[in-house]
Amino acid sequence: MKFFVSCAKGLEYLLADELVALGAARATATIAGVNAEGELADAQRAVLWSRLASRVLWPLAEFDCPDELALYEGVAALPWPEHLAPAHTLAVDAHVSGTTITHARYAAQRVKDAVVDTMRSEGLERPSVDTDAPDLRLNLSLRKGRATLSVDLGGGPLHRRGWRQAQNEAPLKENLAAAVLLRGGWPALYHEGGALLDPMCGSGTLLIEGALMAADVAPGLQRHGNALPSRWRGFDATGWRALHADAVMRETAGRAALKPVFHGSDIDPRALRAAQDNAVLAGLAGQIRFVRCDVADLAPPAEARGLAVCNPPYDERLAADADLYRLLGDALRRAVPQWRASLLCGDAELAHATGLRAGKKYQLFNGAIECALIVCDPIAPPAREPREPRPLSEGAQMVANRLRKNLKKAKGWREREGVTCWRAYDADLPEYAAAIDVYAEHDGAGRTFLHVQEYAAPASIPEADVRRRFGDLLAAAREVFAVPAEQVAVKSRERGKGGSKYADVRGRAQPRGEFVTVSEHGALLRVNLFDYLDTGLFLDHRPLRGQMAKEARGRRFLNLFCYTGVASVQAAVAGAAATTSVDLSATYLQWCADNLALNGLAGARHRLVQADALAWLEAEQDEYDLIFCDPPTFSNSARADDFDVQKEHVRLLRAAVARLAPGGVLYFSNNFRRFRLDEEAIAAFADCREISTRTIPPDFERNPRIHRAWRLTRRQG
Repeated sequence: MKFFVSCAKGLEYLLADELVALGAARATATIAGVNAEGELADAQRAVLWSRLASRVLWPLAEFDCPDELALYEGVAALPWPEHLAPAHTLAVDAHVSGTTITHARYAAQRVKDAVVDTMRSEGLERPSVDTDAPDLRLNLSLRKGRATLSVDLGGGPLHRRGWRQAQNEAPLKENLAAAVLLRGGWPALYHEGGALLDPMCGSGTLLIEGALMAADVAPGLQRHGNALPSRWRGFDATGWRALHADAVMRETAGRAALKPVFHGSDIDPRALRAAQDNAVLAGLAGQIRFVRCDVADLAPPAEARGLAVCNPPYDERLAADADLYRLLGDALRRAVPQWRASLLCGDAELAHATGLRAGKKYQLFNGAIECALIVCDPIAPPAREPREPRPLSEGAQMVANRLRKNLKKAKGWREREGVTCWRAYDADLPEYAAAIDVYAEHDGAGRTFLHVQEYAAPASIPEADVRRRFGDLLAAAREVFAVPAEQVAVKSRERGKGGSKYADVRGRAQPRGEFVTVSEHGALLRVNLFDYLDTGLFLDHRPLRGQMAKEARGRRFLNLFCYTGVASVQAAVAGAAATTSVDLSATYLQWCADNLALNGLAGARHRLVQADALAWLEAEQDEYDLIFCDPPTFSNSARADDFDVQKEHVRLLRAAVARLAPGGVLYFSNNFRRFRLDEEAIAAFADCREISTRTIPPDFERNPRIHRAWRLTRRQG
C-alpha cells in the first residue's frame, strides 16, 4: 500500500532513509514529503518513531474532482460507519490548488458535510467537530482536478513531542532540530563517547532532542502516552500497543544508560528558565547542564570530541546580525576546535559570516524561512605545512600552455558577455581527452570550481598511460586556475548502450550535498558539481537561454523536460508574465523551485508540474507564447512510457505547437548526434528552421554538434 509522509522542505531525503530504516518497503522523496510503500504497521511505526515527519497520511480514496459537487460525492461514496463511530469527533485539513476550488476552508467544510450527511443517512448520530483533538483527523489534498482523502494517523503535527511548555521568541521545530543533529552525525558521535554543545540554546530544543535521541526515546511516546493517536476504526490498535510497549522498554533502558554529556548556554535568563522547564518535562532533569553565558565567553567542555549545534537568530523578529555569527564562529574555533559543528544559519551569507569552512552545505526551511545548514568537521582544521609545488611534467606543461592560450582567447567575449561559467578545454590535445568546465561562485566567497570530465580512452591504450595523462591534466588545471583539489570535481564519462547515453564510470564517493551559487544572464542558479553526472547547468545552451530570456518579457513561458529549470528562472528574471516547468523528476523540480526561490520568484505565477512531459502536453489546454523543449535522447522511467526522441519527436512537436498562442514560438533542441528531423511531417503543422549554429557558444566551437536547435511557429491555415 502506498502512503504519504510529509515533512519540511529540505528533509525529504533524510526522511526517505529513515522510513526505509523503520521498515517501509520503498520510500521516494518528493517535494515536502516522501511517497512510501508498506503495510499499515509501517505507517503506524512512523507515527511513533519518525523524528523527521510532519504527518503520516494513510489514503482512503482518490478520485477525479473537477468541482465541489464531485468533491462532495466522492467523499460521500465512502462507507463512513466503517471509519468513524457516531460518538466520535472529526476534523478536516485541506490543501488545494487549481482554479475550480480555491479555498481550503471551503473544501474542508464540504468534506465534513459529506461525512456528516452519510452518517445521518445511515440513521447514526451526527459526529461533531473538534479541531484541536479529534478522534479522526482527515486530510484532503486537491491538485489539478484530482483529490486524495487520507487519514492523518498521528492526529496532528508530529513535531510536537509533548514536552514543550515554554519556548523562546523564535522556537525551532523538533523535527528540524532532529535534521540538524542527524546531518551532524550526532547518534554515532554519542555512541563514540562524544558530547553535545549548544552555545545559544534558547529554549533547549536541540539539546533536548539530542538527549532523547541518544536515550532511544521514541519521539511519539510522550506525545501520545497510552492513548491511541487516532480512533479511526481502521487503526490497528493491537499493533500500536505492541509498538508502544516495545518503545517503553527501549526508553527505560536508554534513559538508564544516558550519559550527561549535554551542555547549553545562553545570555538570556528567560530562555534558560524555559530550557530548564522543558528539560524537566522531557524527563531530562539533571541530564543537561545549562549556564548563563555570553557566546564570546564560551568555555571548553571537558569532553575531547563532540558536536556543536546552534540555531542562531535570523528572522524578522530576531534580526539577523552578521557580527553575532562571526562571534559564534570565533567562539567555536577557540573553545572546541577539534569538534564537529552543525549550524542552522539564516542564509548563505550569514553562514559565510561565521568564518567556518563548511565541508557540507544543505538548504532547509524553518517554516517559510529558507535556511542554510552547514556542517564543519573539524571546526578548525589544523594548518597544513606549506609544500613546495612539484614542477609540472612535460605532458602537464603542454596542457597548461593550452589552457593559458584558451584563457587568453576567451577573455574578451567572456568579459563582454559577463560569462562566469564556461568550458575552458575540450580534448584540445587528443591524448589528454577530457573536458574542463569553470564555475565561478557568485556569493561573497568568490571561489572558482573546476568540473573535469574524463572521456573513456580506447581499449588499446594501456591503463597506466591513461592514469598518467589524466593526472597530468588535473595538475595542469589546478596550477593554471590556482584552485585547491577540494574545488575540483572529477567525473569519467563513457557512452552507454545505444551510443548516446553517458554514465559516470569513475564512481562517486559519499555525496557531499554541496551546492554552489553561480550567475548567468542575471539569474542566480544552484549547481552541484560533485554528486551528479551533470551539474544542473548545461553550459552549451547559454546562448539559446539568453535569446529566450530576451523574448520572454510579458509572455507565458513553458519549459518542457525542464531539468533544473534554468531557462524558466532566466525567463522569469527577464520579466515573463508566467512560467510553467514540467519534468518527471521530483529531484529536478525541487532544484527548479530552489532556483526560483534564490531569485525571489516563488509564487503561483511560476508553476511546477511533476509529470511525463509528452502525456501532460497532450492533455494540456492552456496556451503559451514561448515554449522551450529540450528532451532527453532516451528515457525508460518506471513512472512513464518509454521515450525515444527520434521516434517521438513529431508527436511531441505537434502537441507542443498546438499549445502555442498566435504569434508564439517554440524552440526545440536535443543532443542526439544521429538525430534526423522529419521535415516533411513537421511541415504539415509548423514553419521550422534550424538555428543550431547561432546557439553554439564560442567555448564549444570545437564541438559544434554538442546540440542542434530549431525555431518553430504554428503554420497558418
